[in-house]
Amino acid sequence: MAQVSEAIYARGVLTPVEPLDIRENQRVRIIVEPLDISREDRAVALARLKAGIATMRFFSAGRLSSREERHDR
Repeated sequence: MAQVSEAIYARGVLTPVEPLDIRENQRVRIIVEPLDISREDRAVALARLKAGIATMRFFSAGRLSSREERHDR
């Protein structure tokens, strides 16, 4: 069962802010996602997203369906 919890990293150690439901010495997988992203990091990520979107090409082969036709699907 997956659990999502916050932790604090200090002096090379991750310390959960709340108890985890795991047994002692159990091997786990950790995915680290910083919660305090700076404005500069967000601006860079947004610029990369916009650049990627700008390079995308969308083409339709034929007539687009009407709203009524899409509703019937």
